[in-house]
Amino acid sequence: MDWFFVDNIGKTGDTFLITGEDALHITKSLRMSVGEVLTLCDSNKNEHVCKIEHINSEGVLVRICTTEECTHEPSIRVTLYFALTKGDKPETVIQKCVELGVSQIVPVLTDRCVSRPNRASADKKSIRYNKIALQAAMQSRRGIIPKVKPLKDLKAVLPELSSFDKIILFYEGGGEPLRSLITPEDKNIAIFIGPEGGFEEREVELLIQNGAKTATLGKRILRAETAPLAALSALMFHTGNFE
Repeated sequence: MDWFFVDNIGKTGDTFLITGEDALHITKSLRMSVGEVLTLCDSNKNEHVCKIEHINSEGVLVRICTTEECTHEPSIRVTLYFALTKGDKPETVIQKCVELGVSQIVPVLTDRCVSRPNRASADKKSIRYNKIALQAAMQSRRGIIPKVKPLKDLKAVLPELSSFDKIILFYEGGGEPLRSLITPEDKNIAIFIGPEGGFEEREVELLIQNGAKTATLGKRILRAETAPLAALSALMFHTGNFE
């Protein structure tokens, strides 16, 4: 069933008008018609199964048939801090991590980042990144749309770290197995992934000083665009979110 996000919606039996890009997608791309069914997910993580009642130039009018809480979200909240990589690699990272259950993504500039866009370019990419996150959330039927934050310098994210239950730095220089670092009490977790050339030692020390624990993803060295997917998958597995 096709999945869309809305900010506000009524109760079972009410009608709701879908407009804008979603209405165009329903009518032009999906070629849906009156009588077909789709799902709208609201900002309270409720999913509403709706039937199309009318289509015109104003949009797609649907009637809410059933409403229930969305159960697709992981039991943990994960914020991914990933060092900006070259080319379109960040787009793949964002798309796949949203599918896997990430809650928030923060692109970070570190010393060894090759890609160093100016502010105008970074702002333009941020718009695209959030659109990719939206599309991935729709495809994977998430209960939320994970936010992709604006690009930040590594030092600028340090004040945010005190709000997490656990901060995990996946480091090619070695660390503890992930399963030994995670406890059932950890519900709000931050993970850090370095760029193509890895983290500088001083950056590792800086994160450790701010509460990070170093973790390993095994003996093989993964590409910068592979490591976030492996790390998030392992985290979801060890917390029972692949069951």
